[in-house]
Order: sequence, then C-alpha cells, then structure tokens
Amino acid sequence: MSNIKRKYVFISLPPPPGGRQGKMPVTALEAFDLEMKSWTRFPCIPSRRAFSCCATNERSLFSLGGLQQPGPHNFYSRPHFVSTTEEFDLDQGVWIKPSRTSRMREKRADFVAGCLGGRVIVAGGLGNEPSPLGSVESYNPVKRRWEYVAPMPTARCSSALLQTASILFVIGGVAQGPSNAVEALCLQETV
Repeated sequence: MSNIKRKYVFISLPPPPGGRQGKMPVTALEAFDLEMKSWTRFPCIPSRRAFSCCATNERSLFSLGGLQQPGPHNFYSRPHFVSTTEEFDLDQGVWIKPSRTSRMREKRADFVAGCLGGRVIVAGGLGNEPSPLGSVESYNPVKRRWEYVAPMPTARCSSALLQTASILFVIGGVAQGPSNAVEALCLQETV
C-alpha cells in the first residue's frame, strides 16, 4: 500500500469525508488512481458526520470535526458538533484508533482544513457559539496533540481554502453576512 500517496487522489462520497447522501450521513472513502484512471474503495470513515473537513500530509489522510446526526433509529436526538480527528494511515491502508488527545480542542463544522509543515490546520467554522468561530488550531501528528495558534482576524464559516507550500489562504465565507475577507496563515515551526 506504500504507493497510495503517489498514485491516488482521495475522495469521499460525497466530499468532504462523512457528508450526506440525501439526509443520511455516509462514510464511503474512495480514491481515484491517476495512472489507471479508475476508482478504488478504501475502508470506510469510522464515524458518520456531515460538514466535516479533510486534510492530507505525506503519511495520512485526516477526517476532522463535523456535525454528527442521529441515525434512522433515533429520530428525537438533535445533531451535535464534534471534535473528532480520525487518521487514515496511507502506508498501511487502515484507520488509526484515535486517542483522547487527538480530538480538536473545539467542536466545529463547516470550517477549512489544510496542512502546513506536516501539521494539520483547522480554522473558523461553526461550533457551540451563537456566531462563527475565529479560532485556529494546529495538530502535531507526531505528538498526536492539538494546540491553538493565533485566531483569524475575521471569524467566519463556509469559507474557501487555497493552499500553497507554505501558506493557507482563508477566502470569503459568512460572518454576520457574506464576507469578502482574505486572510493568510503561515507557520514557521514544522513537525
């Protein structure tokens, strides 16, 4: 399985990981083989969540946060935000059992995620607050621990992410209304 990271483009059904098909959450994870021009199924994402995000570094695919919805057997439960971090090892082709310290510090959904210097970065989104989040967290996969970094100047959700080798750009989104803010995050420390 060591050729996974070079050969495949990972997609979940529907993107991002978790997601929904109709009103039901799904956990499918599929990869598109760029050389063979075909799809391959991989082990399903361990938990069903909507409005989650994913990020990839050289070793892993991370399925992050989201809104966990009740299953068809529990109609009276309310959806709730989660701080879930699930890691798929690209070399072994398996999901790694999460630890307590691997959970994000804040429960969030509808945020942006990327990787800088081997670290996973999450920014903004919706949580248990009455307004969008401005917080930014950094996950060190070696220590398997999240840390806060400087918050975004403009708290918002539903943003777009543009990533370069050393900068994450958080573009637009919704604050109190539509936002035209563009902010950049650069980390100097690497894993």
